[in-house]
Order: sequence, then structure tokens, then C-alpha cells
Amino acid sequence: MTTTALAITFADILEAADCLHAVATRTPVLTSRQANRHTRAELYFKCENFQRAGAFKFRGAYNAISRLSAAQKKKGVIAYSSGNHAQAIALAGQLCGVQTCIVMPHDAPAMKIAATRGYGAEVVLYQRGVEEREVVSARITEARGLSLIPPFDHPDVIAGQGTAAKELFDEAGQLDYLFVCTGGGGLLAGCAVAAATLSPDCIVIGVEPLAGNDVQQSMRSRTRIHIPLPATIADGAQTQQVGQLTFPVIQQYVREIVTVTDEQLGIQMRFFAERMKMVVEPTGCLAAAAVMQKVVDVSGARVGIIVSGGNVDIQKFATCLSGAPDLIAC
Repeated sequence: MTTTALAITFADILEAADCLHAVATRTPVLTSRQANRHTRAELYFKCENFQRAGAFKFRGAYNAISRLSAAQKKKGVIAYSSGNHAQAIALAGQLCGVQTCIVMPHDAPAMKIAATRGYGAEVVLYQRGVEEREVVSARITEARGLSLIPPFDHPDVIAGQGTAAKELFDEAGQLDYLFVCTGGGGLLAGCAVAAATLSPDCIVIGVEPLAGNDVQQSMRSRTRIHIPLPATIADGAQTQQVGQLTFPVIQQYVREIVTVTDEQLGIQMRFFAERMKMVVEPTGCLAAAAVMQKVVDVSGARVGIIVSGGNVDIQKFATCLSGAPDLIAC
């Protein structure tokens, strides 16, 4: 496999960074002495839970919409998403003056549906497990002539997501490890390309929920594996198959895919809330949980961690915290 066959290059990430410079939030890179003591490492948390629309997804959504032709923008955009990409497309469309239609599962978090509508998007609900979101989207696309921007399998989306890692390396410098939350692979692929240029010796590791390890299975089998809809609290990582564009990038640049349990995600949510005063959704905790729960031993290393988002229903947030033990005893 050669890099010329891949969906994006680092040059695409640099172009995306220029596009996003005056629009996206340059999210903070935070540290925690307690986390460092616990892992015996230097951890750098890139906090995309503070991004516009509450997640890294805004980067890819805005980059993709901004690159559409005038004719495409006039007709409008369609996307499918369980929540974060939905909100990101809706907000990016609002900022670019583009009408947006979002296909969302009926059981998506209520706050994500409300926020998507609040940004001005038309929301079309479908029955997950009965209908396929791609089929619903294709039907609307054909009828209205809209431009489809999928949540991860799109070059401009992947490049936009990679700007999160670029900012992390710009601020933290060379790293030994980079851990990235993983669903369909857009964030992981973009961040891995950035790491390959900005910190070539950095080991990139993707983290999935245990119940939804399609990327891990795909890496081991060297082919894209399709799995049943995973039952996990990490609703943003309930993808059933890694992207056609993202998978070759991941194969090229990612060392390993590891998994964490829902229980470990709850523990990490509590750590972020109690010790770092942050609201982070379960999916956003994937990368951090792998490090803090020592799924990978990073002692003595400089470690980057992408905290991917903070959009979570308050009731779900409270439920996840209530049964989770304290990761670090007082």
C-alpha cells in the first residue's frame, strides 16, 4: 500500500486548518497531575468537548460544506448521524447559509435531536434496526438533489478531523503515543495522518467500545468487517463497519486498535467530572479510558489523548456517574 492511494495527505489537513482558522474553536490541551501520577506518564488531553457544537465533528462538517460549489450550496446538504455529526452539519450549514437535512435514528439522544433542530436543520427520523440510514438518505438525496456529507467516509471530513491532532502536536510537541476515540474512523484516520508528519515516531492507537470492535476485527482480518448494531453507552461509536476511505489510512498509520468496556467508560466520565471538572460523553471517554485503565502501559511516555465530545443527556450522564467507582482513591 502506498500513501498515494490514500484519501488524504497532510497537505489536505493544512488546507483544512486554514479553512477552520477563524471559525472553529482552538480547543484547550489540558493536563492533570492526578492522571499523570496514576499512569506514571505525561498526559495531554485535547478537549474537543469544548468545540463548537460540542464535538470534533464540527471540524470535518465545516470543512466539507465550505468546499461545495455555489450550485451545491444552493440545493442544500444531507447527512446521517446519531448526533454529533448531525449537530455539526446543522451548525456549519447555518454559518455557510446552506439548508441542511439530517437523517437521525428515532432513539438518538433527545438533546442531540433538539440541538440539531435548534441549529436550523430539518430532522428526518428513522427506525434503527428496521431501516438503513444510508437507504433513507439516498431516497431523499435523489428526490431533492442534495449533496451528501457522510459522518466519516469523506475526504474533506477526514482532513477536517485531522486538524485536532495538528493543534495538539503544535502545542504539546513530539509525543510517544496518540490515543484516538474510534467509530467509523474519520477522526482516527485524520489524526494518524497528522501524527505521521508532525511526530513520526508517535505510536497511534485507536480505541473502540468492546461491544463494537468492528475496526479491531477489520485490522486483524485485513478486510472490512460488518458487525451487528453494538449495544454500548458510547452511542457515537455504534458504527457497524469502518469506512471504505478511512480503513486504508488506518491500516497504513495506526499501530493497534484496543477496546474498553462500558463500565470503564463510566469510570472515566466520573474522573473527568470530579477531577478535571469536564462533562464528557461516553464516546468521548474512549481514548482516555484506555490510558487511565492501563489497557496499554504508557509509563514513562508522553501521551496525547483526543477527548472527542461532550454531548450527553443529563440523565444519562448522571446514571453513568452514579454507579461508577472513583478511579483514583482520595
